[in-house]
Amino acid sequence: MKILVTGGAGFIGSAVIRHLIDDMKYEVINLDKLTYAGNLESLRGVAHDPLYHFERADICNVDDVSRIFRKYQPDKVMHLAAESHVDRSIDGASEFIQSNIVGTYILLDEARQYWQGLDDTKKVQFRFHHISTDEVYGDLESEDNLFREDTPYAPSSPYAASKASSDHLVRAWYRTYQLPIVITNCSNNYGPYQFPEKLIPLVILNALEGKPLPIYGNGSQIRDWLHVEDHARALVRVMLKGVEGETYNIGGHNEKTNLEVVKTICDILDELAPGRNNPKLSSQNLTLQNYNELIVFVEDRPGHDLRYAIDAEKIEQELGWVPDENFESGIRKTVSWYLKNNEWCQHVQDGSYQGERLGITV
Repeated sequence: MKILVTGGAGFIGSAVIRHLIDDMKYEVINLDKLTYAGNLESLRGVAHDPLYHFERADICNVDDVSRIFRKYQPDKVMHLAAESHVDRSIDGASEFIQSNIVGTYILLDEARQYWQGLDDTKKVQFRFHHISTDEVYGDLESEDNLFREDTPYAPSSPYAASKASSDHLVRAWYRTYQLPIVITNCSNNYGPYQFPEKLIPLVILNALEGKPLPIYGNGSQIRDWLHVEDHARALVRVMLKGVEGETYNIGGHNEKTNLEVVKTICDILDELAPGRNNPKLSSQNLTLQNYNELIVFVEDRPGHDLRYAIDAEKIEQELGWVPDENFESGIRKTVSWYLKNNEWCQHVQDGSYQGERLGITV
């Protein structure tokens, strides 16, 4: 089976590709523009595998997308390419509109034309899997509510609005042209190879360097945390077994406040990399009893949603997927990975992003 993965050099996309090649033995075409968050080092383990092909291309470029469909003749498409950081969307929404909405339209329409030219057998096998986010639903006011597949859309940020728009486009191509699609909406991902503008890797790397650990507002925002490798397995399960035209929510059953997450990371670092043994702290004459001392509370993000939580009953009951990791096991593995992969972290941090606060310009 031949799978076209867009955004395969990103955090979730690279996890999907590693799973497709290492575990499923499928042929994969990675279409990625290699923006700031795309990192081919995350695919070093499969880079020379004969099942792997890389195309540096932009989903907004019709000629590139059309050429790749013609060249590789994929059996299925997994669309992950997107601008994805809420704070960056607040600073500048234009890239999000272009990539997430226009790019999805171009990919959809090229996929439609390609699919319409397939023979009947291949037409039936084809799927366009659109990977989206729970942020399209807005936030949950009650502690008892969960996002379900039929929850109305109420996006709060430019990022969430752009993803909601792309979801609507995908459903329209199914309804209007019968393009066989499936959609997934996931909760917050974490795990290895995540770009350090996101909360968990930012906290890990800042703590190790003795930098402040910023908490938005009072840290009471609640997220449902999903390990990226669990997510990758779920995405492939939906691609293979999901019902045409359906949507599946994917969550980790791990609701934690942001403050709880940061304190948990600090506790693990105190155990695995105590400050008294950290040469970077010693060079700054910084003495810490524990990493919690670095926590600082900063102005909250504009329009910050308070709580996200996924009801994943549908994918569990219909497709038999459940996450392998709970938060305690997953976050320990994640912290350990960052401690053991300093070279990857250094290469990422040598780029344009140096851990500065984003999303405060309104």
